[in-house]
Amino acid sequence: MGRRKDGRQHLKFTRYPKRDAIRDYFPLPNEIFSLGLSTGEIAVYAYLMYCEDRKTFQCYPSYKTIGNAVGMSKNTVKKYVDRLIEKQLITAEPTSVYTQKGEKRNGNLLYTVRPIEDAVEYHYEQQLIRLHEENRRQAALKKLAEFDRKHGKSAV
Repeated sequence: MGRRKDGRQHLKFTRYPKRDAIRDYFPLPNEIFSLGLSTGEIAVYAYLMYCEDRKTFQCYPSYKTIGNAVGMSKNTVKKYVDRLIEKQLITAEPTSVYTQKGEKRNGNLLYTVRPIEDAVEYHYEQQLIRLHEENRRQAALKKLAEFDRKHGKSAV
């Protein structure tokens, strides 16, 4: 740091190394924040997006690998993976591996990151179903209150 001619301090800025937008970053869809996901679900989803092959949309990290990357236990990762599957953000299918002795073993899950539009549509369908159920519940409560008023009973 030095002084400029006008007496103000001059700060020297460090130039950051140039980063490739494709190689050094991965896209996270904006819609992900409109789905009501927990921070854990977002973290696991983001890690799967980070790992995915951009042509096939697939990856196969273990629960342990995901957990190490996002600071969660294997069981917690499994819980969030299950929720992401339920919310139609990803699919997961079992794989097999063969040991050097030729024995067949379970491999990691093969994840496919689904199109975000499918998850958004599913989210809105679920909200609509909940809204219809709540409307039916409110209508039933109203009828019960009417019945109780007519027959001199108190609502339960």
